[in-house]
Amino acid sequence: MKSKLNVMDASLLVMGSMIGSGIFLVSSEVGRQLGSPIWWIGTWVLTSFLTITGAYAYGKLSSKFPATGGQYIYLKEAYNPLIGFLFGWTTFLVIQTGTIAAVAVAFAKYAGFIFPEVITDVPLVGDYITSQQILAALLIATLTAANLKGISFASIIQNIFTITKIGAIIAIIFIGLYVGISNDWIHFSNFFEPGKTYSETTKSFENVSTPALITLFGAAMIGPLFSSSAWNNVTFASQDFEHPQKTIAKGLVYGSALVCLLYMLTNLAYLGIMPLTGDPSGTTTYARGIMFASQDRLGSAALQTVLGDIGALIMAILIMISTFGCNNGIILAGGRLFEAMAHDKLFFAQAAKTNTNGAPAYSLWIQGIWAILLCFSGSYGSLLDFTVFAILLFYFLTVLAVFNTKIMGEPVELRDKILLSTYLIILVLIAGNLLYMKTIPSTIGLLIVLAGIPFYYFMRKNQRN
Repeated sequence: MKSKLNVMDASLLVMGSMIGSGIFLVSSEVGRQLGSPIWWIGTWVLTSFLTITGAYAYGKLSSKFPATGGQYIYLKEAYNPLIGFLFGWTTFLVIQTGTIAAVAVAFAKYAGFIFPEVITDVPLVGDYITSQQILAALLIATLTAANLKGISFASIIQNIFTITKIGAIIAIIFIGLYVGISNDWIHFSNFFEPGKTYSETTKSFENVSTPALITLFGAAMIGPLFSSSAWNNVTFASQDFEHPQKTIAKGLVYGSALVCLLYMLTNLAYLGIMPLTGDPSGTTTYARGIMFASQDRLGSAALQTVLGDIGALIMAILIMISTFGCNNGIILAGGRLFEAMAHDKLFFAQAAKTNTNGAPAYSLWIQGIWAILLCFSGSYGSLLDFTVFAILLFYFLTVLAVFNTKIMGEPVELRDKILLSTYLIILVLIAGNLLYMKTIPSTIGLLIVLAGIPFYYFMRKNQRN
């Protein structure tokens, strides 16, 4: 296929895939877990380091393996086909499709804010099917059909929506910083106070020891890490870019770094508008503060504080734009991953074929159909929780592959060795902490990965036959 996309397209695909609804939601939960501005913002600082460092490492691998499939290819070449298959298996089963489903439902929920009489979570058929789920399914089907038009058409959609939502986030940042300056940064006065956590049992804040706080910090990283994920998706479609050896690496670093900067500034803007600690029974969004924003809709609460009810409406529209563009990017990239697996006869054979527009039609539809089923399953949130540990596992294995001189062709420079070793150590600590704090979801995530082993050998057996 003729490569058509450039560095800007790659950067916008990275940014569009990363920016969904997370930045508007997860900071409230992080605040309740840590209760201190310095610890709260610290989760985003560490997430930024891990995201940009991981993107840098993937960029180095993409320069050696500029093939469709990206991370799947890296793992297959660095270790063996089984490890590559387990990544693809987990990605198809829950990571990629579960994310598509969750983002689509987030889109539908905010559409319900605008059209409350039409889009609701009230069951229409039995006890499960709702108009929200139907709209989410229609969104996935629409974007899947749009991606059948080919990479150029899908990229135009992606670029338009990504630029729009970046502009919206910048507007929020300016509003927050303006309010913060006008109020002499009053909410930053207790920035360095000791961390504490909010107990749902006692409905009060509890002081915790430093070791316990560090453990809570590790658990609180889940939200920021998920909000900053999906940057690796651009590697799946490597062959759709001009000079992929350089284009993908630049797009990964530029796109992830810009999103991390926007996320940091957005959280500072939130703190410029509202206090971190508030009253859960407060009658106004300001009184409830960042921690207790209604349904964790922090973005809506922030704009409502400044602009009133019209602010909440504006935020609902912005999040719909954000989730629309995010899902388009994830759908665009995912089809290429399964196409690469099909070429290795480790996925449905039809997924290896492309249509007249050069799009992997069968692969896209299989991905879309499974994501739609997850929308109606009602379990997509749980599926994402189960895969946290699995995602970290594959991040670790992929970055570790940079140290493999056999595939890289040269030893790692001292600077990179220190940087990537630090990344791997932090990742191990976070994963270990998740096993301790969230044992059941992490174990289930690991079991989902291991469940792919018998399927791998079954497919290999069919190859030989």
